[in-house]
Amino acid sequence: MCVCVCRRHVRACVRAVGYDTQQPLSFENHSLFPHGLCDLSVKLKRVEFVSDRLSYIVLRGRWLYNIVVNVHATSEEKSDESKDSFYEELEQVFDHFPKYHMKMLLGDFNAKVGRQNIFKSIIGQGILHHDINDNGVRLVNFATSQNLVVKSTMFRHRNIHKYSYTWTSPDGKTHNQIDHVLIDSRWHSSVLDVRSFRGADCDTDHCLVIAKIRERLAVGKEAAQKFDRQRFNLRKLNEPEVREQYQIETTNRFAALENLKDDEDVNRNSENIKENIQTSAKESLSLHELKQNKSCFDEECLGFLDQRKPAKMQWIQDPSQSNVDILNNVRREVSRHFRKKGHI
Repeated sequence: MCVCVCRRHVRACVRAVGYDTQQPLSFENHSLFPHGLCDLSVKLKRVEFVSDRLSYIVLRGRWLYNIVVNVHATSEEKSDESKDSFYEELEQVFDHFPKYHMKMLLGDFNAKVGRQNIFKSIIGQGILHHDINDNGVRLVNFATSQNLVVKSTMFRHRNIHKYSYTWTSPDGKTHNQIDHVLIDSRWHSSVLDVRSFRGADCDTDHCLVIAKIRERLAVGKEAAQKFDRQRFNLRKLNEPEVREQYQIETTNRFAALENLKDDEDVNRNSENIKENIQTSAKESLSLHELKQNKSCFDEECLGFLDQRKPAKMQWIQDPSQSNVDILNNVRREVSRHFRKKGHI
């Protein structure tokens, strides 16, 4: 299982596929990742939006639940009151979770973690910055109080990936490692690797951070089979002709069951009754056709993304002002097109 971290919130992702973020999500006919590697609809138990800066999902695991919390912490220049308010809210959410479930915390913490030896057991050695900032101190203190470890700074990579930064300033000259992945210390061995991918086209100044997790997700038989159940168009019963036809079909089929013997198997009789009702409904009412969401993403959108990729790669290789202007112009054009497509 892979967990991706990006500055764009889950709320924006859910809006992109047409969900109302103020209402409970129904995954009977939809999936948060319709074009992804796997269908999480049968594994996703809950999605909760606590605030604009905090949300979490609960995944059904083989033996326990996996809770993934996504955050966007306040920036370094904000007041101490706003920072305290954020971590107090985050602490309340964590205290609400059962202790025996596996909990992961990831997102944009705006926290620079330094190379102080006192924090080595919590943050490791794969750190970009030498000094820690105020948000970094708050992050380490929270991890210590909740028995978490920062896995995004513990893995060593090749020099090209070593001390991978996760944010680049608009001028392309400043690089920071402020997006992190944390996990319960008892489950820390479940995280196999964490690294950033600078070339991923996420249309943001943050790099895509991917954590590889070793954990089995549950696939219940009932949950996997519920999508195959037949659903009849019950609204047709409001039509007098259809209702009368259904009554005749049901009466005729049940008339054939009146000659059943009392000593016959009860389970077999129950299956016969169920089959007669379903057959009558199928002939009279027909099956209910599920609504298919019309995708706004088409070949034209793909063409716009193909224009943005080379512009970003050129900016990564040469962060000059001219390349910055070219990338910003392409971004604005792509965003304008996607907004227009979203309102059609």
